Amino acid sequence: MNLLSSTSIFSFFTLISRILGYLRDILIAFFLGASIFADAFFVAFRLPNTFRRLFAEGTFNAAFIPSYTSARIENKKKGKKFADDILGSLLLILILIVTVVEIFTPYLVYIIAPGFIENDIKFNLAVELTRITFPFLLFVSLSSFFSGILNSNNKFAAVAAAPIILNIILILTLIVSYKLNLNFAKQLSYGVTFAGIIQLIFLFIITLKFYKPSLTLKFKVDSKVKFFFKKLLPSIFSSGITQINILIGTIIASFETGAVSYLYYADRIYQINLAIAGIAVGTVSLPVLSKAFKENNKKKLSNIQSKSFELCLLLSMPASFGLILASEEIVNALFGYGSFSQEDVKLTADALKYFGYGVPAFALVKILSNFFFARDNTKTPFYISTAMVIINIFISVSLFSSFGFIIIPIATSIATWIGVLFYLYLLSQKKSLLFNVQLIANFIKILISTIIMSFILVSAINNFADYLNYTYKFKIIYLISIVGFVGIVYLLSCYLLGILKIKNYKVN
Repeated sequence: MNLLSSTSIFSFFTLISRILGYLRDILIAFFLGASIFADAFFVAFRLPNTFRRLFAEGTFNAAFIPSYTSARIENKKKGKKFADDILGSLLLILILIVTVVEIFTPYLVYIIAPGFIENDIKFNLAVELTRITFPFLLFVSLSSFFSGILNSNNKFAAVAAAPIILNIILILTLIVSYKLNLNFAKQLSYGVTFAGIIQLIFLFIITLKFYKPSLTLKFKVDSKVKFFFKKLLPSIFSSGITQINILIGTIIASFETGAVSYLYYADRIYQINLAIAGIAVGTVSLPVLSKAFKENNKKKLSNIQSKSFELCLLLSMPASFGLILASEEIVNALFGYGSFSQEDVKLTADALKYFGYGVPAFALVKILSNFFFARDNTKTPFYISTAMVIINIFISVSLFSSFGFIIIPIATSIATWIGVLFYLYLLSQKKSLLFNVQLIANFIKILISTIIMSFILVSAINNFADYLNYTYKFKIIYLISIVGFVGIVYLLSCYLLGILKIKNYKVN
């Protein structure tokens, strides 16, 4: 298996999904702007979407793949039985959660958006939309189970392609709502749940080649299933730390008008790199990392750890510099239309810039936590994640009155970098950090390439400033051209320095 080629496949479909996601959000920004309808929908979408990211972007895999791999190594029958037991138990738990949330939705909305309580219209709208969107959790969580089966068989394309369905359906929903003069926010909410159903059917059909479920709903489970769920809860918290911090940010931001929307749009932009640099690399590396640990192959473990860490930096560092240097131009080109004003652009860009400082850390946390997950250790990442959340909340709450919503991305980035240091320290103490000596030299080469790219990016922005301002209609074409050009320069520089060669990322 080649880490770079597998990551490229995963990243290709993820990139298509995120581009469609941008188109979706451009349309939302155009029709809803930063209005109370946008705020209400984003809160309603935040919960199921957070669970989607938690389950689909590594959390479920972190607990499932090592256990499923271990069971399959014994024999295929034990592997299938383990999967069947997990599926049955998961279905019962999810039905219970969705039922409870549908009953107590107002309390849940109050918890995640307490600032809405001051506006009855906004609060009631958020409650109504949350009840429509929340069943998405059931379908996307079951989809994650089938994704785990596919990833365990080193099949990543369908898993990465599944979110494309959500974006296509929401784009069509917005277009139909415009043509028929329907309520945008409500129709979007129905579209979310419908997309969840379609995604589940798609992944179920693809998975049948590797696993045919025999569903048995039973309340008594064996020791392996108990051990899995014991690992899953801390895994949800630790592997999904970035999403949990974003959710906390939404809660705090709800006290400032429009802040929920600003953070949402900024989050949408930097998440594309997190998906490629952290989630793609983490998803692809975990199955081979788990297998190497089960085989006690230290040479292979060292190779996988070093290459996944290097690839993560290779993909995240240029994105971080790019978001910091061109945040306003990026937000302006993507969302600066219709109801999304120049002031909205500026405030969203400020949030994006500070998220940009944390992009490498957001990705590295995904990679470093895998070094524990592969060893069936979910407790240590849980403790580190708890510390990160506490730091984030402390900074955000204590300084919110002084700095406003902008303290939220600052706090998130600081807390995540501290988490990276915690991971590196504890892995070193446990002698589980098996990096090879070439990693430092390659890091310096990546940094050199990133600096070269940054100089060219700043120069291009200055030269085409008139074509990137708010009033210019075709600004997105110029932005895409600039990003494409500096991206090619960066990749060419990495290739010439010898760090972007497929043979370098073989992990067998």
